[in-house]
Amino acid sequence: MSEPTTTTPADFDDLLAANEHFAETFDLAGFDGVAHAGIAIVTCMDSRIAPLAMLGLHPGDAKIFRNPGGRVTPQALEAIVLAVHLLNVNRVLVVPHTRCAVASNTEEELQRRVGESAGVDASWHDFNVVTDQQAALEHDVHVLRSHPLIGERALIGGFMYDVDTGRISRQA
Repeated sequence: MSEPTTTTPADFDDLLAANEHFAETFDLAGFDGVAHAGIAIVTCMDSRIAPLAMLGLHPGDAKIFRNPGGRVTPQALEAIVLAVHLLNVNRVLVVPHTRCAVASNTEEELQRRVGESAGVDASWHDFNVVTDQQAALEHDVHVLRSHPLIGERALIGGFMYDVDTGRISRQA
């Protein structure tokens, strides 16, 4: 394996400059950390998804958990339990999306592609591909609805986000 890449101070200058500009008009100070609209969203890390905007929400309205495929992983489940009990969440949306890489590639394809990009064998790494998005979504919604710390305390819905139209549709 190769050594980790080291960074120079200038490697992030563009982002730090953008943050300076952001901070000049920053108006989100003083938020209390709860979800003021009572919403939590589990969705994919895909940058084509703007979770707050797609639902007409604003900063402070919702808790958002993102991961490849928008799955209810153990980490997402942990976040939802905390959100339901401590952060004012009473509705949870699970929102995978169309044209998702983890739903349109096989495990072997992703391992090969990552391996080629990395220049090292990635066949040992599990990317948790989704072979049936509808079945996976129904499973994730069931996991949340049947969880003893979530099920009776929050409404759970499964939706699909269309990256080409910006629309979500109820699926479960």
